[in-house]
Amino acid sequence: MEKQLIISISREYGSAGHDIAENIAREMNLKFYDRNMLDEIAKSKNVQIDNLKKYDEKPRNIFNSRKVGSFTNSYEQIIAEMQFDYIREKANAGESFVIVGRCSETVLKGNEALISIFILGDKEVKLKRIMDKFNLNESDAAAKIKRHDRNRKQYHNHYSEGKWGDSRLYDMCINSSRLGIDKTTAVIRHFIEERKSVK
Repeated sequence: MEKQLIISISREYGSAGHDIAENIAREMNLKFYDRNMLDEIAKSKNVQIDNLKKYDEKPRNIFNSRKVGSFTNSYEQIIAEMQFDYIREKANAGESFVIVGRCSETVLKGNEALISIFILGDKEVKLKRIMDKFNLNESDAAAKIKRHDRNRKQYHNHYSEGKWGDSRLYDMCINSSRLGIDKTTAVIRHFIEERKSVK
């Protein structure tokens, strides 16, 4: 029986980390989880999916939320905890998968099947990718990247022990701008196969 394998991929906005994660899942025939997990969560909780998506991977709004003990009225935190529970359930069931973001390297810390990757990129390459993808000028693309990365950093650092992007938190960090999407995918896959052989 194939050993369980969980690939956690965190990424800077515009680094193509999501595309690379999808490539790895497809090439290795693994299930792929990103915000699509909210579809299953919404179905199980009998709530509208749009009510969940707008709070996905967002930092808690400290001005519009309260916490008393373990109880909170923060939709951002409630959605985050739902996703963390979902990830743990999949891992505890022995499922192999690729997961993007959602503090998964922290949520599943200690799981022997876990391999964690952080994907970053050069500013100019990320700018061009976002400009092309969303038909934005340079100023708007830069603002979009800054906003997304700020939110990811705040979200991650709120729920995780380590700091977002700190190389010590991950098994591997790689700059996708140096090799491009396909070759970066290949390098990460090689690393995964080597890690599997020594686990």
